[in-house]
Amino acid sequence: MLSNRQPSVLVVEDEADLRELVGESLSAGGFAPTLVGTAAEALARLEGFAYDALVVDLRLPDADGMDVLNAALDRYPAMLAVMVTGFGGVNEAVAAIKRGALDFLIKPFQLGQLARILGGGIDQQRLRQENAELRAQLQDRYRFDNIVSQSQAMRQVFETLELVAPLNSTVLIQGETGTGKELIARTIHHNSPRADHRFVAFNAAAIPETLAEAELFGHTKGAFTGAIANRAGRFELAHRGTLFIDEVGLMPLSLQSKLLRTLQEREVERIGESKPIKFDARIIAASNHDLRKLVKEGSFREDLFYRLNVIPVSLPALRERREDIPLLARHFVQKSCRDNNLPMKTLAQDAVRTLMAFDWPGNVRQLENAIEHAVAMSGQKLDITVSALPEELRLPAQTPIVPTVSIPDEGISFTSVVSQLERELILRVLEKTHGNKRQAARLLNLSRTTFIDKLQRLNLASAESIAS
Repeated sequence: MLSNRQPSVLVVEDEADLRELVGESLSAGGFAPTLVGTAAEALARLEGFAYDALVVDLRLPDADGMDVLNAALDRYPAMLAVMVTGFGGVNEAVAAIKRGALDFLIKPFQLGQLARILGGGIDQQRLRQENAELRAQLQDRYRFDNIVSQSQAMRQVFETLELVAPLNSTVLIQGETGTGKELIARTIHHNSPRADHRFVAFNAAAIPETLAEAELFGHTKGAFTGAIANRAGRFELAHRGTLFIDEVGLMPLSLQSKLLRTLQEREVERIGESKPIKFDARIIAASNHDLRKLVKEGSFREDLFYRLNVIPVSLPALRERREDIPLLARHFVQKSCRDNNLPMKTLAQDAVRTLMAFDWPGNVRQLENAIEHAVAMSGQKLDITVSALPEELRLPAQTPIVPTVSIPDEGISFTSVVSQLERELILRVLEKTHGNKRQAARLLNLSRTTFIDKLQRLNLASAESIAS
């Protein structure tokens, strides 16, 4: 409960026997008590020392205990205080609590009760301080000027974020995988009036379709097999805060319908329960697919798209802002060195040139991982050269997208060659995703419906049995 330092307590009690008993009890409870018998002694002690807590009798021989309480809290507003009396009633208790006392005890009271009250107050006080420090750290981490960039494209993004962060408007962030969509969402949250409440993330691609509805909307006990207790969904958890729905484009149409109704009504129904629950959460959605294209293909609801696309934010790919690569790389070098307690390293110019020449299909996330690799592989050297970079950067693959095809004099069937290429590409992606069609469609930037159609057209329907 308590830290290594014993909390100091000033005990002001004119009854000598009780004063000693209270002191012994507090010492046994982990406190460092100072015992005095008069208001004058207490005021003198308070002038020279900031005690953590005060225990004061309401009736003292030379003054009223409220005078001591007022003087203590005027000088030290954070001090915990407990008023004790053998004569007081409701009015005195109310007055002491209103003034800022933690509690009011009537004599005779259990000595252990006083230590418990003070201990609980100190624990709550420390928790508030830790939360305040954490909030300050988060606010510092997610300041707009902490996002590393000097490109005009990102500057425009920052200008938009600064305008919309104080609002409650729904934001739709679109960009390739690894461009930092969740970082942008968290930055909006921590620069908004909702910053003191929760940021709740839900990734539609990471949760199986059968569980996604329960995760998002919650469920009651017994609603389905495995529902052993009532559970709040992400909407309820984000009440008064922000709900971030990532990869919203991969939601099945059935779940999209329920999401649309939830956003329209601003209320949610748990699975197995018809009672609506009101919620107040700001919605930030994100997708690495072009949702307008998905709408045209019929795999994303048009009405849901317009409900989410109130304030669109488009994040550029890293290859589209190459001027940011040296800044980001230096930032990640410093971060990796700090995290691993290493002396600060620098990137050699040849390494910077290699980084800037790469296309970064995984964007900023891939760059950060590459830098962490380079910091580790540079060993004791303070200069990070090309040799420490991952092999894929040093020896980029030169495999052609279209395989070499020999063309005989009599010609070839264009349709057959293209169909064969599609077939091989789809089989290779299914192998990479271990047969998961949803992930395979995402890697090929196809809707799941279009991907299934291609499987059937290319006589690959048996791939359905691999996984769904």
